[in-house]
Amino acid sequence: MEFTHTLLDGALTTVKLTVYSGLLGFVIALIAGTAMLSRFMVVRIVARTYTEIFRGASELVILFFFIFALPQLFDVTLPVFTGAVIALALNIGGYEAEVVRGAVRAVPRGQTEAAIALNMSPFLRLRRIIVPQAVVAMLPPINVLTVQLCKASALVSIVGLTDLTRTSQNIVELNGEWGRYAGEALIGYYIINTIINQLFRLAERHFKRGRDIGGAVRA
Repeated sequence: MEFTHTLLDGALTTVKLTVYSGLLGFVIALIAGTAMLSRFMVVRIVARTYTEIFRGASELVILFFFIFALPQLFDVTLPVFTGAVIALALNIGGYEAEVVRGAVRAVPRGQTEAAIALNMSPFLRLRRIIVPQAVVAMLPPINVLTVQLCKASALVSIVGLTDLTRTSQNIVELNGEWGRYAGEALIGYYIINTIINQLFRLAERHFKRGRDIGGAVRA
């Protein structure tokens, strides 16, 4: 019990990293994923370029860029936590953009045609018709990616953030009890990811129920 409060602080940092970078990554993914379906070639090329770069790059390299390279190249210094959130969000956003693109394309063409017949603008069609239906298909893969994000957040311990992994390492360096505190860190990640899974399942049931009750097209 000696280091329980310290471990909880580290776990809280891990949760914050996961939530902030997950939400920011999803916003980026919505923009990039729908942009890849744009009728304008330049927009599609920019979105595809972002997706390929940040899906192909290592999370650790992206972290190093925002924490260490950015100040040297552009004289811009971000707080370590902010830089970590942006780096993780850009990385997961690249993966989720493909999920968004696939889910949007899976929406039946008749729904879009019905929205056009109702004289909806492209943005309104996207917001009221396409995205609400696509969300149901997006949630399961985004759930998996968010769990991966939580585990990948352990990389921030290398750049100086005291997350759950770094906290456990610090405690072990003090008392040498690898088995105990490595085990507690393992349990901590398990609990966090179990909560993530349950929240996504609740969201999936909510959106499925809303679609079944409300119908696909609402003027």
